[in-house]
Amino acid sequence: MSSIDKASQPDPENPEWTDEMAAKALRLDDLPPSLQAKLRGRPRAAVVKERTTIRLSPDVLARFRATGAGWQTRIDAALKEWLAQHPQG
Repeated sequence: MSSIDKASQPDPENPEWTDEMAAKALRLDDLPPSLQAKLRGRPRAAVVKERTTIRLSPDVLARFRATGAGWQTRIDAALKEWLAQHPQG
């Protein structure tokens, strides 16, 4: 077994940039707007949710987590449903 760390070896599929490659590179702002949109990542949500801390009963939390990915969104939906059914009076 070799004692050479594989992570320290060059990756042939992702070589280090040369000065020539860097000279040819474009800034994101210099690309067409349609391509910029694709490269910028996930679009910003129309409604930005606020981060908070909430204490929930273990059984409630377990039930929502058991539903898989998106369980926090389902808690949000359940709370919105409760609010719709219990208007402020």
